[in-house]
Amino acid sequence: MELNHASLHHFAMRHIVDAGYAPSISEIAAEFTVSDDEVIRRLRALEEYHGVVLHPASSEIWVMHSFSNAPTNFWITSKNGSWWGNCAWCSLGVAALLDEDVSITTTLGAESKQIIVEVKEGKLLNENLYIHFPIPMAKAWDNVPFTCSTMLLFDSEKAINDWCHRHNMKRGDVQAIQNIWAFSKVWYGNHLKPNWVKWTAAEAKAIFKRFGLTHPIWDMPATQSRF
Repeated sequence: MELNHASLHHFAMRHIVDAGYAPSISEIAAEFTVSDDEVIRRLRALEEYHGVVLHPASSEIWVMHSFSNAPTNFWITSKNGSWWGNCAWCSLGVAALLDEDVSITTTLGAESKQIIVEVKEGKLLNENLYIHFPIPMAKAWDNVPFTCSTMLLFDSEKAINDWCHRHNMKRGDVQAIQNIWAFSKVWYGNHLKPNWVKWTAAEAKAIFKRFGLTHPIWDMPATQSRF
C-alpha cells in the first residue's frame, strides 16, 4: 500500500476505532513496510497538513481528530469500544463517525458536575446544553490540545459567563449542542474514508456559514492552508 496523507490517516483512524488507541510509529512502519524514520517524516508532513497532532518529544500520535490518544474530559463509550474525545465538538464528531449508539461522559466546564450525553439511533437525546468556543478558529492550530481543552459543555449561558469570570477566560461563541451535533456530522463526515482530504480554509468557512457559525470566533483568513 502506498504511504501518503490519505492512507496514513485512514490506517491510523481505523486503528483508533478498532483498538481504542492510536498505532505506534513501529506499527505504522510494519503496516506500510517502511522504516520508522520514514513514518516520522510522513507523520510530520501530515501534521503540517493539519491531519494529526504529534507528541513534541516522541512524534507519536497525540491527537487525530476527533480522537485523543491522551486522557481528556470526554470519555466516549459504545457497545463496540471506548475512546477519549478532545472536546465537546470532537466528541460529537466521534458519535457521528461511529454511526452507532454512544454515551459521552464529561463534566460541565471541566469542573465537578458530571453529565452524560447520549446519542441513540442517530439522534442526540440531550437538550438545553451549550458548547462554548473561546479560542478563535484562526488560532486553533497554534496549540490544539489547549484549544480543545476549552471547548466545554455548560447548562446555561449564565454558567458560561460565571465560568469565564472565574477562570479569567474571555467569552467566545456559544452554540446549542443540537446545532453542533448537526455540524459535526458534516464536519467529520469524511474522516473515516480511505480518500480523506483535509478541509481547505475556504471549505471550512462555507461549512461554518451553513450552520450559522458567524461569530468572529469562526473567522478564517483568506488562505490556501488546510483547517
